[in-house]
Amino acid sequence: MVSQSAETIGAGAFDQLDPPDPELYLDCIHCGFCLPTCPTYLVLGNEMDSPRGRLYLIRTASEGKIGASDSFVKHMDLCLLCRACETACPSGVKFGFLMEAARGQIARRYQYPPAERRFRDFILHTFTDLGRLRTLTSLLRLYQRLGLQRLIRASGLLSFFGRLGQMEALLPEIAAPCLGELPEVTPAKGQRRGRVGLLLGCVQRFFFAHVNAATVRVLSENGYEVVVPRNQECCGSLLVHEGERERGKLLARRTIECFELANVDVIAVNAAGCGSVMKEYWELFQADPDYAKRAEAFSRKVRDVSELLAGLPLCGKLQPLNLTVTYHDAGHLVHGQKIRQEPRRLLNTIPGLRLVELRESDFCCGSAGIYNLLHPDVAQQLLDRKVERIRETGADVVLSGNPGCSLQIEKGLRERGLQIRVLHPVELLDWSYRGTER
Repeated sequence: MVSQSAETIGAGAFDQLDPPDPELYLDCIHCGFCLPTCPTYLVLGNEMDSPRGRLYLIRTASEGKIGASDSFVKHMDLCLLCRACETACPSGVKFGFLMEAARGQIARRYQYPPAERRFRDFILHTFTDLGRLRTLTSLLRLYQRLGLQRLIRASGLLSFFGRLGQMEALLPEIAAPCLGELPEVTPAKGQRRGRVGLLLGCVQRFFFAHVNAATVRVLSENGYEVVVPRNQECCGSLLVHEGERERGKLLARRTIECFELANVDVIAVNAAGCGSVMKEYWELFQADPDYAKRAEAFSRKVRDVSELLAGLPLCGKLQPLNLTVTYHDAGHLVHGQKIRQEPRRLLNTIPGLRLVELRESDFCCGSAGIYNLLHPDVAQQLLDRKVERIRETGADVVLSGNPGCSLQIEKGLRERGLQIRVLHPVELLDWSYRGTER
């Protein structure tokens, strides 16, 4: 919730420090093709909670006709940034760039209520700081090993803990390997295809370490020498999505420098939200004379792991997997990076695997970074819809290329009592190579 007493900022909502680009929002022709693809518009039924409505607000704010009122900020905050509207738009409006710039203005100039600001800062500082996240993960693993999680969840007490209860409900089982490290260099098997740097991520590193391990094994199996730079930090994607652009740029600069030193041909990413922003570092730094060219060169190297593997014939022998699976298209993969067929092509190479298409596969699950923590009611409605679509498939496994989606979908399946596993596509490839379903 935003403050109901916060004052309008100046004569208009935006200043001249990194405002939304008029050349981008003037591309909108108000056709409305985006409306039926927008999850918040379908759930809330409010024109101002549609892409067209938000673009109208951004334009009027840019022209100084409105300020950053509580209502304006609410409509900006309620956007999932799933970018489904970009796929539907016949004019090619870069809605994601506009929304991130608008949120950047809000983050700097709007005064959230103290409790709201503290909660946002806690989430953003914790999940983008590896030291804090490592400490938190260790404590949460102890909480699970002592049986406290099972006891508290069974008691129903979580409903009394507000946002903390909502965060706990998303918690997956944290395995011991999350505390370990992957080798800095894993040699290629067979004929060498290239040298790949792997982004470990933040949530992926500490909550889904097995996905990173599987990614290394599969890339090595396919002729890639895999480099895992020891000094890599958060890539800044979560901060950029939430409007904390300067802090996001700081982490982006460090990421660029880190992988420049690693001297890799390609940078592989297995988290859709991270990959989407890293491919768009060029936009973040286009006005920075020191980093513009470096960011462009970096972005050209970034590949989602499914994109990288689907572009070449797979090496090695794949063993049969007797599973029925379905695939959820993460927004920042299918809409942000235009990657739709590549994961499916990879899955179809696995003998014995039955892929059942998910109805509304690219409809947002409600995770959207930290959206499910900031707007749990809307997120839950989206999750309920997604889980029902998954149930309809009769699948044993649902696959996702983004850790936030995996956490959200796991939560929804658990709430419905559905015994369906949530995995990353690269895990199935790894299983098939190793001949084991675990």
